[in-house]
Amino acid sequence: MAPHLLYTRPGMGYQRTIRRQVSVDGIGLHSGEPVKLTLSPAAADTGILFRAADGTLVPADIEHVVDGRAATTLGAFGVRVRTIEHLMAAAAALGIDNFVADVSAEEVPALDGSAKPFVDLLYSAGAVTLPVPRRAVGVREPVRVGDGNRWIEIAPSDVFRITYTLDNPHPVVGCQVVSLEVSESVFVDELAPARTYGFLKDVAAMRKNGLARGGSLDNAVVVGRRSVLNDSLRFDDEFVRHKMLDLVGDLWLLGRPFTGHITARNAGHALNHELVAAMVDALAAERRQRVARPQTQAAGTLAGRLERLMPGNGFSSHPGIAAL
Repeated sequence: MAPHLLYTRPGMGYQRTIRRQVSVDGIGLHSGEPVKLTLSPAAADTGILFRAADGTLVPADIEHVVDGRAATTLGAFGVRVRTIEHLMAAAAALGIDNFVADVSAEEVPALDGSAKPFVDLLYSAGAVTLPVPRRAVGVREPVRVGDGNRWIEIAPSDVFRITYTLDNPHPVVGCQVVSLEVSESVFVDELAPARTYGFLKDVAAMRKNGLARGGSLDNAVVVGRRSVLNDSLRFDDEFVRHKMLDLVGDLWLLGRPFTGHITARNAGHALNHELVAAMVDALAAERRQRVARPQTQAAGTLAGRLERLMPGNGFSSHPGIAAL
């Protein structure tokens, strides 16, 4: 992604954190280990921090993603925190920018395999507005990562919309397409309840590789040869809706609200991470260019007068690019 493709969007409100500490117990989907998750309020610009049982702090950002197989895994100083995406999706949708998440084991609990329990947990915690503006970003022109049958693209938009195509030859899945403008209410009603899923034929191999050891019909949709093994689906197209849920969570690794129309086809965590990394690189490139620009401007120009009136505002000579 080239410089100037991203810009800061003003008027996106103020940062928020949770009002009080809340906890929930469960089992790790992949580890199979019991785990307690505790969320605590945090100051503005903290972002979302995971704190492992040994006290190691792991920021929830793209620089600390260490694995994208079957889940999003963060790591720092040899410590890992797995399967963060459902909690991240709930935080993104509810507009919670800052909290500390303590985990007693290496994985966030699966709960029912969806984001709905995390939405409920965050609602129970309440929210507090902090006196620091949110720094949202938008995109100037389309950007795509991936190729062939697996890709994801962002196009300019004043809203956050996802159009996702999941195309799987399994007769239970098939081709599913959903397009939604993802507001808080839409996420809560249309995406949060969608559960993670897996195929029965893959379970043995996944468990051999340290995955799905805590998986069950209580926390995942299990797809057999001709039907799901669960009692029923929550949506006829629950599979693609869960992919959209994961995407919302992975995008929150950017640490900022985002507007744009995201179109994806069979993407998954690895491509989600690639897209966020490209956006972070673009933001860093723009920041470097702004620092390198001359610090003085002609006294008679409007920009020069404004810069003197608002020192440190990061005024840019490039239309549409503001301080990050």
